[in-house]
Amino acid sequence: MNGLAPPSIGQMLTWDSSSLSPLVLLGAVLALWYWWSMHRVRARGRLWPWYRTACFLAGCLLLIAVTGSKVESYGNELFSVWMFQHLTLSMAIPPLWVLGSPGLLLLRSTSHRGPGRNVLALALSALRSRPARWMLHPGFTIPVFLFSYYGIYLSPIFDAVSGLPAGHVFLEIFFLASGLLFIMPVLATGPLPVRQSYLGRCFDLFVEMPLHVFIGVVLMMATKPLLTTFVNPPPEWGVDVMQDQQLAGALAWSYGEPVALVVVVIFAMRWNRDDKRMNAAQDRRAEIDGDSDLEAYNNFLRSLSAAERPETR
Repeated sequence: MNGLAPPSIGQMLTWDSSSLSPLVLLGAVLALWYWWSMHRVRARGRLWPWYRTACFLAGCLLLIAVTGSKVESYGNELFSVWMFQHLTLSMAIPPLWVLGSPGLLLLRSTSHRGPGRNVLALALSALRSRPARWMLHPGFTIPVFLFSYYGIYLSPIFDAVSGLPAGHVFLEIFFLASGLLFIMPVLATGPLPVRQSYLGRCFDLFVEMPLHVFIGVVLMMATKPLLTTFVNPPPEWGVDVMQDQQLAGALAWSYGEPVALVVVVIFAMRWNRDDKRMNAAQDRRAEIDGDSDLEAYNNFLRSLSAAERPETR
């Protein structure tokens, strides 16, 4: 017996101190670091947007909630609860953290002298390393993100890993990491080892969006349980395994769509903003130098026209 009462929203939202995940500690440590760093930046007279703080701390609170409440325990027994955890870890928390710009905060809050200089040097060298460039390339991030759905749930991998002593936590860390790797190149404003064009990032978004949703259709249309981990919930709960799997599929289908829509809207706003900035900078440069590029092009056309005219005798 697992000692859990039949599942309900109230039960799941109860704090569970008996089986705390290490991710709870991670969320608390990151929240404290961010809050402290934000105050260091403001103490130096520099502004730090409130919405960045709100986004990052909301991501930390979500991480603590889905791994520190009884959602964590019920996620070991019910596919639908586990899918909720998976989607929150891979699709909700990563965008909130990236929108918080923790990389920029680290650069602005850390001293450039003494031990702080070593911390910055280590962070920048890791970011600019070849493994970082490789891991943030769309040729790696998109397959890994899609593998976290199709490869995990449509193969024996999930059952094999979840049966290990720390398998549940390992899968949570993997889903969180895969979500971060995918969304960082799309939304990050801080330093990155390589940055795609907006058109390339737009293509990545619209390749990923329909593919991750389709796993929900697969789960809802399956005629038998796909995972043995969730086939034996406590009998006193009265849970129908197939209905629970269909609920997991419905979550996979519906949960990510609002999140993806918000990400696309933010992405489009940034693209439009940066285009306006670039056009304004080009206009200012044209006012200063008289649009030398256009003049050079016109001179080139005049030279071609002169070369084509027959010589007059």
